[in-house]
Amino acid sequence: MGIKGKMIGQTEIKAGGDVFHDIFKQRPHHLSKMTPQKVQRFTLLEGELGKVGSKICWHYTHDGKDRVAKQIIEEVNEEKNSIRFKMIEGDLMELYKSMTIIYHVDKNGPDSLVTWTLDYEKIKDDNPHPGTLLNFFLHMVEDIEAHHS
Repeated sequence: MGIKGKMIGQTEIKAGGDVFHDIFKQRPHHLSKMTPQKVQRFTLLEGELGKVGSKICWHYTHDGKDRVAKQIIEEVNEEKNSIRFKMIEGDLMELYKSMTIIYHVDKNGPDSLVTWTLDYEKIKDDNPHPGTLLNFFLHMVEDIEAHHS
């Protein structure tokens, strides 16, 4: 049995939590324009944008390598401005038995706090923790903010 873990990171965004949530829920295909060094393409494989049960695919660059991630949207919470993605296929599944990626946005006046949570189980104990992936998401928030400034 692999080691289970959870990593959490937060960053502020002034572009607005509603804007951020709307991008991931309704316009994820725009991320390739907002953060082209990280996200190259988004594809809706099955279902509807921003709907639970939908299957999606990301083509992205992480740690200098082109990667692919296929996910199922497990939960969309409008109150928390959050989405939970469960990894089902892709490069990360070579290292992790399971991986769930969640973001939520806490609105505090004009600023918002975006929190990313990675829940994972490593296939082998000596596989790396996903710290660079968490940093990837935190820096993606900065790119989105810069795009909306």
